[in-house]
Amino acid sequence: MASTEIHQPIPESELIVNSDGSVYHLRLRPEQLASTVILVGDPSRVEQVSDRFDRIDERVSHREFITHTGEYKGRRISCVATGIGTDNMDIVLNELDALVNIDLDSRIPKTNTASLDLVRIGTTGALHSDIPVGAWILSEWAIGLDGLINWYQGKPNATAQKMVEDFIRHSAYPQNLAQPYAEAADSSLLEKFRFNTFPGITLTSPGFYAPQGRSLRLAPQFADLNDRMSSFKHEHLRVTNFEMETSGLFSLGKALGHNCASICMVMANRSQLKINPSPKHSMGNLIEFVLDSLTNPT
Repeated sequence: MASTEIHQPIPESELIVNSDGSVYHLRLRPEQLASTVILVGDPSRVEQVSDRFDRIDERVSHREFITHTGEYKGRRISCVATGIGTDNMDIVLNELDALVNIDLDSRIPKTNTASLDLVRIGTTGALHSDIPVGAWILSEWAIGLDGLINWYQGKPNATAQKMVEDFIRHSAYPQNLAQPYAEAADSSLLEKFRFNTFPGITLTSPGFYAPQGRSLRLAPQFADLNDRMSSFKHEHLRVTNFEMETSGLFSLGKALGHNCASICMVMANRSQLKINPSPKHSMGNLIEFVLDSLTNPT
């Protein structure tokens, strides 16, 4: 349990609470959220998760933010759709934290703070030929190319700082792009998901096309940047994949005192130029794996 010294009410303009007592974007009240939360980017994936619940107690929807809370094998779980990108993750993480660590009536942060277990289930592009489409990539670290955490106070730990410095040097990372940052997954959650997954370093991109080296009618500014980034290694880990949310989850989650993990199904293999022919089946298997891993007492 962490503690905070802030005891002044947060102004209404900074923490917007709806008339029903729910947080502004998610439309959730504290009692509607479980302490274990599965985060999915695609709003339609929430139902894929909750269809496997033994029961559903709450269904809340506002914009792209959909939440179902229920029970699976005796454990209360929420599934929340974040939408795409770390900008949305900024909204979701701050509002989930507010639900458990701020008294929404008085707008005063609580003295004793609670930690949520936050697990992202997403899709991703693998960067190496030995990671097949349909495989599951477990993010031990995430390197953010979006710059989100740089807007917040705080300093990275020595390991994260060295990783960023080594990554910038190895890839000759362009100075006119956002400063990269790095953060690790929660070690206790990682142990639950190691079976049958590919561990690695995830690159979180601020876009899907040029920021991930794709070229349609506009060419990326740095044609060989993907090769330079994907060849980076840190100790026993290599860069394994591109996606768009994990660094925001890890960095904000760690700063707020929550436990975070991210597992993504390989939708495309970028080096082989292949896509998954049966993504719904692969995602269903991943959802069941995550739910069973979270509820397994061992």
